[in-house]
Amino acid sequence: MMGPLALVFDTKRASQAPLDLLMMKPQNLHQEATKFFGTGEEKPLDFFRTFFDGVMAGGTAGVVVETALYPIDTIKTRLQAARGGGKINFNGLYSGLAGNLAGVLPASALFVGVYEPAKQKLLRMFPENLSALAHLTAGALGGVAASLIRVPTEVVKQRMQTRQFNSAPDAVRLIVSKEGFKGLYAGYGSFLLRDLPFDAIQFCIYEQLRLGYKAAARRELNDPENAIIGAFAGALTGAITTPLDVIKTRLMTQGPANQYQGIFDCVQTIVREEGPSALLKGIEPRVLWIGIGGSIFFGVLESTKRFLSKRHPPPPPHPKKDPTS
Repeated sequence: MMGPLALVFDTKRASQAPLDLLMMKPQNLHQEATKFFGTGEEKPLDFFRTFFDGVMAGGTAGVVVETALYPIDTIKTRLQAARGGGKINFNGLYSGLAGNLAGVLPASALFVGVYEPAKQKLLRMFPENLSALAHLTAGALGGVAASLIRVPTEVVKQRMQTRQFNSAPDAVRLIVSKEGFKGLYAGYGSFLLRDLPFDAIQFCIYEQLRLGYKAAARRELNDPENAIIGAFAGALTGAITTPLDVIKTRLMTQGPANQYQGIFDCVQTIVREEGPSALLKGIEPRVLWIGIGGSIFFGVLESTKRFLSKRHPPPPPHPKKDPTS
């Protein structure tokens, strides 16, 4: 079976993947989702309720954290995009926020909407001692689904953060006119290389720490505890994946000049021209940004999920089987 990381090494296939998914007919998408999520034990309402709650909670958490931490993300992007000893411009730190939120909202909603039912399905399939694998796989599945929206959003956001365009509509129009539709998916392979392990590792660390803490405390966790666990999971994952983030940023911001001929060429060029330490550019604001972001995201996510669950009627009790039947 091909692991999540194996998806990114054929860059031609990686860049074509989102286009293939976008061209898939709605009924085929529905059939594929039914094959994976559908079980004989669950009613369809259970899946759709889980999906809907995930969409609402994920969208809310994504918008809150993106708005709060956008300036730190802008500084990080400019640090990573600067070549050699280039100076960093601290003006316009909210440049591109409105256009980015238009992508963050559906991407975060879709990610959690896929992650939650996938996690529940996989936890039923796997033995308890493999719950980490279920969380890893669900995180990767959510990342693949959300990448269809995340990548164009990220391309436009980073081009605006580096002052290449003045508005999101102009950015989209000019990117498509100069680079074609595929320009909106520039760096798709490197994006998956960074985001699939990031999503999988972050959610796995978060879920496993929550499980361990709940077992020790023998109670449900409160919002501050969820936030602290989310901060730790985010900061650790952010530090580990910084080199992948640098590569992704360079590929996405290069524009039509095509300074790099792919992921490996990008790594070799950065190391040769700027030294290995350049692969850790922006690690401080990235760890700060994702640590605080993990705290806000998971805190808002869990509180929103809890709020939504209280609005649902309790499930009916399962009928007891007649032992004489």
